[in-house]
Amino acid sequence: MPKIVFIEPQAPNLHIFSRFPLPRLGVLILGTMMKQRSWDVEVYVEDLRRIDFDVVAGSDLVGISTITSTAPRAYAIADKVRAMRIPVLMGGPHVTFLADEALEHADFVIRGEGERPLMAFIDAWEGDRDLTEIPNLSSRAANGRIVHNPVLPLEHDLDTIPYPDLSLLKPDPRRRKFPAPIPVQTSRGCPFDCSFCSVTGMFGKKYRFRSTENVIEELRRYDQSKSAVFFYDDNFAANRERAKELLRAMIRERFKFAWSTQVRADLARDTELVKLMREAGCHTVYIGFESVNPRSLASMKKKQTVADLVRAAKVFRRHRINIHGMFVLGFDDDDWASVKETVRFAKKSRLSTTQFLILTPLPGSEFYEKMFSENRLRFHDWALYDAHHVVFEPARFSLFDLQKAQMYCHKKFYSWKQMFGKILAGQWLSVAIAHYARKLNRMWTKRNRTFLRVVALLKPKPGARISVDYKEEVSLEP
Repeated sequence: MPKIVFIEPQAPNLHIFSRFPLPRLGVLILGTMMKQRSWDVEVYVEDLRRIDFDVVAGSDLVGISTITSTAPRAYAIADKVRAMRIPVLMGGPHVTFLADEALEHADFVIRGEGERPLMAFIDAWEGDRDLTEIPNLSSRAANGRIVHNPVLPLEHDLDTIPYPDLSLLKPDPRRRKFPAPIPVQTSRGCPFDCSFCSVTGMFGKKYRFRSTENVIEELRRYDQSKSAVFFYDDNFAANRERAKELLRAMIRERFKFAWSTQVRADLARDTELVKLMREAGCHTVYIGFESVNPRSLASMKKKQTVADLVRAAKVFRRHRINIHGMFVLGFDDDDWASVKETVRFAKKSRLSTTQFLILTPLPGSEFYEKMFSENRLRFHDWALYDAHHVVFEPARFSLFDLQKAQMYCHKKFYSWKQMFGKILAGQWLSVAIAHYARKLNRMWTKRNRTFLRVVALLKPKPGARISVDYKEEVSLEP
């Protein structure tokens, strides 16, 4: 029986989900499909289990999935596997947009959605191995020239994709166990096209979704689980009527699990939809507020207003749904005034938890192309492209001040005063997360002291529009 190993590399730096990892679905779905083809399948999600390279050494093929921040680790693993004379196949958002780079470390790259291309690749692997007709494949020809085969249209019928076999996620007995959410994806694509997002480059602007019956059948498998469900959709309610249909079906099923998902702030305009979410068991929504600066919202093509943000905070809180607010700092119209206004909004809105992220030029996004063409990329180590490190030249900040702005926001939102208010309100989960966030921030600062000192030394380029620095001291020491 042929053997394939799938690997999802670990992020190199600390981030808010470091202690509570959520595996992406790509390697699980592809592993399930290969298992159905009677291959011996092993899946390593490094956040959950260390790679056993003795097991890898016995494989016929290794597949590695990577996002931008995990690319250096993915390339290191690929190099080690190829040194064992085992072919490496890479996929995921980062290598979709930078396939030539990936082929310095891998034998093959599958660009874009991987289900049908992988099956075509395995057909060739098990047959005559003619690579010329395999869609989405990038590889080197015999003469060393890189060949990029044409890309298939995006999968229209998502019901044809099998449910992921979660038994492939084997726990590591050497690591402390935390109840991980169950990942479920009901749709792909997003009808919006925010300038800093690479989702539409990977999955398209057309919103595609599974049938309600197909989703409900999968959810029945998890009803007795003690874990919560996380809907991985980039925009769970992009089609509101479809979302209502799914929610009503979930209510009829009387599922016992709580769940969370990602939505846009403007969803709160539809109070019927919010009520259905609560009745169906929604516990937390992850909302990309992004900015309270109207000029920044316009420049990022978010197509939402500050009024949408205010309404969302009120409506979800009124329906007793927790809000994890996500903000992005560093757009060309941002300055210290907008940073302070952002953290004031987060506190005033009584968000359960927040992330203050640094704008990051991810390959595949419009923003990356802009920064590249304007020669504003200052760091080229992909491990830093995790929204926690400043890697480009901001317009109205020095690099260090933008980094300091993120640290300032976390310090203010997760202050002892804020924690005390949540204790009085009996918001014990928020208190626990706030305590964890404060500890994580201290650890991150300690581990990144060298990086912080480097960015402090980097001077803005001539002509940069630097705003007046806000003199809030943020210590570089833990």
